Amino acid sequence: MKKLSFAKSLASVGLAAVCALGIVGCSEQTSDTPTYTGGVAATVNGVEIPEDKVTQAIQDIRAQMSLTEEDAWGQWLADNDYTPESVREEIVNSFVDQELVKQGGEAEGITADPTEIDQYVETMRGHYDSDSAWAEALEAVGMTEDEYRDNIALSLVSQQLQEKVGEGAAEPTDEEVLESAKTYVSSYDGAKKSSHILFEASDEAQAQEVLDKINAGELDFATAAESYSKDTASAAEGGNVGWDRLSNLVTEYTTALADLNKGDVSGLVTSTYGIHIIQCTDVFEAPEELTSLDQLPTEFQDSIRTMLQSSNQSNAYYTWLEEQRNAADIQINDMPEGLPYYVDMANYSKTETSTDGTGMTAVDADGNPIVLDEETAEGEGEGAEAPVAEGVDEGAEGAEDAAAAAADEAAADAEGAAPAGDDAAAEQPTEGAADGAQPAEGAAE
Repeated sequence: MKKLSFAKSLASVGLAAVCALGIVGCSEQTSDTPTYTGGVAATVNGVEIPEDKVTQAIQDIRAQMSLTEEDAWGQWLADNDYTPESVREEIVNSFVDQELVKQGGEAEGITADPTEIDQYVETMRGHYDSDSAWAEALEAVGMTEDEYRDNIALSLVSQQLQEKVGEGAAEPTDEEVLESAKTYVSSYDGAKKSSHILFEASDEAQAQEVLDKINAGELDFATAAESYSKDTASAAEGGNVGWDRLSNLVTEYTTALADLNKGDVSGLVTSTYGIHIIQCTDVFEAPEELTSLDQLPTEFQDSIRTMLQSSNQSNAYYTWLEEQRNAADIQINDMPEGLPYYVDMANYSKTETSTDGTGMTAVDADGNPIVLDEETAEGEGEGAEAPVAEGVDEGAEGAEDAAAAAADEAAADAEGAAPAGDDAAAEQPTEGAADGAQPAEGAAE
């Protein structure tokens, strides 16, 4: 069974999604932080990382994972090939990386815009129906609002650093795109491209009238979309929504599209966005052998190219971060005795939950063992998703997708130093975000 990194294990239960910088960004040393053992865990160019700060981060993690009982914690460590020492090592390294990001930002003159921080806080607070519910959500993830603001600021600095460092990243060549496309082409087989005309839910009579004219050949679909659709973005392109495999379309839309062949027009399809008339404009059939990019629709090529470019930029950032580590004066002190998360691992043995070598052990919100699909846990996917038209994108007007994206990004970073995106920072803190992005208790529905 493959071992999950500590950060990825936590992402499976949503904790990574509530920290703007990854796994330990949500625990800061404050006057309210309990004194456990005192002392200094590490220094980074002379800046101290308190041992109690590391301890509090791990204690917060245990609370989030419902592993406050010693035996539950010890068993989880054993099942995931961890020890208290290795957990401390990952958390300390995460704080070291965060400090390097702070110092790197200062050296580059990069700062977070206070107005942008305010906007993120107000956006997230808006998902809760009262100040007390917002305060409870912050408390549930071990933060004050000031600490949350600090996390956002660090996330924004880190994001700007990644953009600056990634400016010189090489653009993918056509040959690289083709090689990558060979991996993905089978997953695109059967993909459907579509256009739609969106009406308000109260406009059923008009929608039916337009549909009847389209079916009678009296009205061109693209012309009708330009004239009648409430989705102004796609209407400007004759109702074009794009390919379903590159979008996150609402269920009602995809169900109706699945029944259409190229050129077919649906009946009236009702979703939470209103009433759709859908036309399937193209169907992709994957070639047996992909030898040229011309065999792929342009949108697929662009998606893969964007994914590769993002990877190149991330690699440039991590190269920069590694250079900062190598150049920095970093001292990590020995683990002290008497830590509250310490357990004697001789008392716990690993419980195998998968025998085929493909599963990964994690826990659910109640601390019970679960097995994650390896690809899902590793954050692998088909590449960057293209923006889609208003009225067909699942969760386009809510917090769900952005928080889930934050969880994926934090999960992809085993050391907690990767910057979160704009939307990711805006969607903290949200308990259970990785598990469907449900808001914390008290959040407005």
